[in-house]
Formats: sequence, structure tokens, C-alpha cells
Amino acid sequence: MTDGVALIGFGYWGPNLARNLQVHAGPRWRYLVELNPERRAKATGLYPGVTVTDDLAEVLADPSVGAVIVATPAATHAPLTRRLLEAGKHVLVEKPLALSTPDAIELAARADDSGLTLMVGHTFEYVPAVRRMRELVADGSIGDLLYLHSQRLNLGRIQSDINAFWSIGPHDVSIANYLVGQRPQWASAEGARFLNASVEDVTFVTVGYPDGVLAHMHVSWLDPSKTRRTTVVGSKQMLVYDDMDPVAKLRVFDKGADRVYEDEYGGWQYTLRDGVIQTPSLEEVEPLAAELRHFLYCVDTGERPRTDGWNGVDVVAVLEAVNASLRAGGAQVAVRAPLVAAP
Repeated sequence: MTDGVALIGFGYWGPNLARNLQVHAGPRWRYLVELNPERRAKATGLYPGVTVTDDLAEVLADPSVGAVIVATPAATHAPLTRRLLEAGKHVLVEKPLALSTPDAIELAARADDSGLTLMVGHTFEYVPAVRRMRELVADGSIGDLLYLHSQRLNLGRIQSDINAFWSIGPHDVSIANYLVGQRPQWASAEGARFLNASVEDVTFVTVGYPDGVLAHMHVSWLDPSKTRRTTVVGSKQMLVYDDMDPVAKLRVFDKGADRVYEDEYGGWQYTLRDGVIQTPSLEEVEPLAAELRHFLYCVDTGERPRTDGWNGVDVVAVLEAVNASLRAGGAQVAVRAPLVAAP
């Protein structure tokens, strides 16, 4: 049997994955790998039925383990994922997939060539409100998609190895890519380093998509209020997803500006529309639980994950373009398309 699952990392995000593994993987969860002795001791106390170790080689050599979840610092994602794929393991890796587009492409292609599942933890693509937004965009309910803007702000968690956009911006990039349904073409970014001279703790990013669609993303570790909001503006309707709203995560606004006639000077006149606000009924599910269940389902059935390796490639390509734009003073930088077409 190769249905066993291992988790690598019990730091910031690992405990959330462990909690869900206990519920949704049950006895399939065999190992937890953690280098820090205090964290190992804590994990051992919480999950006595799981083998807690600091030896990854033990997991790699165990034929009963078919899938591994990687929840370690970003710089380790690519080398760990590569090592796991080489060992014939299916992999769910937290975002970002890698710190360079070529590394991300290599991993996505390696998984495909090996017939292995590679999934990236773009959790917000499993949020019911975001999935409903995608349906409303795709079926034409909002009219033509014009632009998006998002805010992901908080006072902390502050990191020193990657900037704020590489840390939490992948969520907004994955949401925008998912909602637009097309690969981004360019990115422009400005940011500042108020807390750490090495990395930006606040960024203002604009991403351009085909047909003139824009997505603007404000990401910061240095803000008084925790904000997780995405607004989608269409020609017929507007959508607001507020992850911090305990009652109405998604609101649909029947608002817009309609062009009605051309005046004698050749200018168009507009009428403003301010209609009803709807709050769609949404499934109540923890997104991380939905993501984990989807990973296990794909491992068991061979189905391609919604957020597969190529999904991760597209996000990393935007992150690299953002870094290049930051170094170039905000200039537009092309988002390099994958060198290998996704299946």
C-alpha cells in the first residue's frame, strides 16, 4: 500500500495542515518531519499516532508513503519538491511553488513526466466565495470584466527572507488569475522598505491581462487593520469578497455606469445605476480542508488538481515580474509565459 501521507514542517502553517490531516486523512497520516526539537515535542504530544521525526530520509525510503505535504520556508519549496518527486511521491507544496520561474516549470514538467500529482497550496481558489465569483464572471452575470483590486494588509507576520508580496501576494495573484481565466501579460510594482532594509514590507502592484483587464493589489505587513478584500468590477455588476466579514463574505452589487447617448459635442452621456445588493448563500467549509481533501482525491484517482504545478508556474512568473519591476522603479515588466505549455 502506498496511500500513506507525510507532512514536512510544523512551523507557521504546518499546525493548520496537521489539524486537517488528523481529521481528513486519519490513519493515512504516517509521518511529521520537523527539524526543531521543541516543535517535534509539541507535535508528538498532539498526535501520538504519528511518527514525528527529523529524518526526511526515513520518509523517502518508506514505500507505504505515497504523498507528502511541504509546509516549510519558501526557499526550501523547490529543492524539497524536486527531491520528493524524484522519490516517486505525490506532492502538495505551500505557495510559492518556487523562487524562480525556471525552477517552477521544471517541477511542473517533472511531475507530468512521472505521472505524479503536484499541487500548490493556493488556498483561496478553494474558498466558496471566490469560486462563486468565478462562476459569476464566467457566465457573464457581471457583464464584461473590467478590473479587479485587492487588499491584503495586516500588522505582521513580518519576514526577512522574502518580501511581503512573495509572502502573501501569491494569494491575490492566484485569485486574480483564477477570476480572469487568462495568463497575465505584464506587471508593474512600487514598494518600500520601512522595517527591513533587505525586503519590501509594502507593495502596490498592477498586473495587466488580455483585453485590457487590470488587477491592482495592495499588500502590506505594516497596516493598522487586518484586511482581506477583493473587488471585481464588471460592466453590469460589481462583486466584493471580504474574508473578514463574519456574515456576508460575498456581496453582489447591481451598480454601474451605462452610456446612453452622444451629445452635440461628440461626448457620451452616462446614467449611473445603483440597484440592489445581494448576498449569495455559500457553502460553509474550511478552505484548507477542501484543499486537502482535493489533494487526497487527486492522489487516489489521478485527476489533475485545480491548482496544479502549472497554476503555480503562472503565479511565480508574476512574482518574478513584480521583483523586476521593483528594481526598475515601477516599470512595466513582461510576465514570462511558461516555456512548456500546460497540458
